[in-house]
Amino acid sequence: MRNIFLMALGFVFLNSCKTVKYKDAVDDAVVFKTVKIDTLFQDNISIRAITVDGNKIWYAANNSRFGFFDLEKNKKFESKISKDTLTLEFRSIAQTPKNIFLLSVANPGLLYKVNKENLETTLVYQENNEKVFYDSMKFWNKNEGIAMGDPITDHLSIIITRDGGNSWNKVSSGKSPKIVDGEAAFAASNTNIVIKGNDTWIVSGGKKARVFYSADKGNNWEVFDTPIVQGKAMAGIFTADFYDSKSGFIAGGDYESLNQNFGNKARTEDGGKTWELVSENMAFGYASCVQYVPGSNGKSLVTVGASGLYYSADGGNSWRQLTTDPSLLTIRFLDNHTAIAAGKNKMIRINFIK
Repeated sequence: MRNIFLMALGFVFLNSCKTVKYKDAVDDAVVFKTVKIDTLFQDNISIRAITVDGNKIWYAANNSRFGFFDLEKNKKFESKISKDTLTLEFRSIAQTPKNIFLLSVANPGLLYKVNKENLETTLVYQENNEKVFYDSMKFWNKNEGIAMGDPITDHLSIIITRDGGNSWNKVSSGKSPKIVDGEAAFAASNTNIVIKGNDTWIVSGGKKARVFYSADKGNNWEVFDTPIVQGKAMAGIFTADFYDSKSGFIAGGDYESLNQNFGNKARTEDGGKTWELVSENMAFGYASCVQYVPGSNGKSLVTVGASGLYYSADGGNSWRQLTTDPSLLTIRFLDNHTAIAAGKNKMIRINFIK
């Protein structure tokens, strides 16, 4: 959604929550109590989209910038894409074994393929319309990928590749999910799309906060209602993650009421068909990114957003605040106790400690 901008957030949102132990598939009774943070780099930059590629953390950023941080060499490599006189804002990133893909948000919507070895860029899709605004992008496999954006007509904008990203085609309105007037999505952290195998979920906000589900890689769609706060332009689902085909979590809230901690987090155990609000009037307010901790049997989650970094060990019923830093916008795990996060002016490594 085109009106979500970086804000200077300086408040600390405190909450006392109970932490519950659980049996983890990898470790016994894993409950993180604190974190150790290493700053990988600082810069005048806004990063909302990252992807993990072995020892490299690729990022898409504002001011036409993209690059990666090499964890092995402890060094940042950056490049810039020039397109006429445009200053591009990349908020979507995805990868195949050989290439990185970057998608700009607004008119014109530009999708670039970047060779991982030499950073050579190729424009593989362009869409010109004053309503163009792309929010998220993911790949099912090395050949097939999907990106989604705000509606231009009365359907979500969806483009799909079936040839490894060399060409992308927009799905016709008759085959893409229909939306209501005022429903769109938020380019908050490249987590509007979640993929597990062939299963695909897309989340929305605004007039309606809903979940769109495809079991066949975008050929057919179902739509499910959620209890997340909705009805306002800047309210709804900003982020989603699924642990497997059944267990999922959505979060977000009201971007114009950042400390509102009700109606902003919900859980499903049936693949997104039904959703239950959790931790009402507790824990964090607005959240831009939620992720499951790997190997946690769907019990452990983290979120970043206006209230800082929060962690749950019991599927979202209760939460522990681990940092008060409101500048982080997106987070991805390297393993079951290490994550990379980025946002306003920095990228960091987070070690979760029991």
